[in-house]
Amino acid sequence: MRASVIVFPGSNCDRDVKVALEKITGFPVNMVWHGDASVPASDVIVLPGGFSYGDYLRCGAMAAHSPIMRDVIAKAKAGTPVLGICNGFQVLCESGLLPGILMRNASLKFICRDVFLRVDNDKTFFTKCYRKDQVIRLPIAHAEGNYFADEETLDRLEGEGRVVFRYCNAAGEATTEANPNGAQRNIAGICDAAGRVVGLMPHPERLFELALGGADGRRMFESALLSALEVTA
Repeated sequence: MRASVIVFPGSNCDRDVKVALEKITGFPVNMVWHGDASVPASDVIVLPGGFSYGDYLRCGAMAAHSPIMRDVIAKAKAGTPVLGICNGFQVLCESGLLPGILMRNASLKFICRDVFLRVDNDKTFFTKCYRKDQVIRLPIAHAEGNYFADEETLDRLEGEGRVVFRYCNAAGEATTEANPNGAQRNIAGICDAAGRVVGLMPHPERLFELALGGADGRRMFESALLSALEVTA
């Protein structure tokens, strides 16, 4: 599987994603600088977490207009799967590849802890190794993870099954108490209409093997490998 990770000034999870992908897939990963004009031929593109461009203006706003994103957007629209994690999710929204926006947490505080997520869509390129309604545990580390969209957009996402992950409690209930940042309808991750562009605030690369304290994030990368193999079969 050919994977590329985009590196922006301020990215700090790019190496984590690289290690996770290489350990799980067995294939080397391209690290692509934000100032480059194009992404190498890839089966998967990942926009990693971090603080691209120091989070100036809005998180992800400047990164969305960096030179490399023109090609990322073009490739995504042509069908190349793209995964945006935390800051990468913010970049996907700012670039228009996903609807809505990530606002300041309702608490106005940076939150760094594990959360429970319910898998609401197990049909995307990055989730087919999970089960629908499965409850998983992943870390979050953000100050702007409060997903916001207008009611029409939210209803469309719900109706089209494009809510991929939802904050929940250990029993899988999407309660107010289980929502760490005030995100509308407890939304932690969404996808495009084809299920090939996925953005989420939690970090699967931080819990992909038991040595890290858990492996619930592993299946996201296994899903990408399986999906890529199915495409090329």
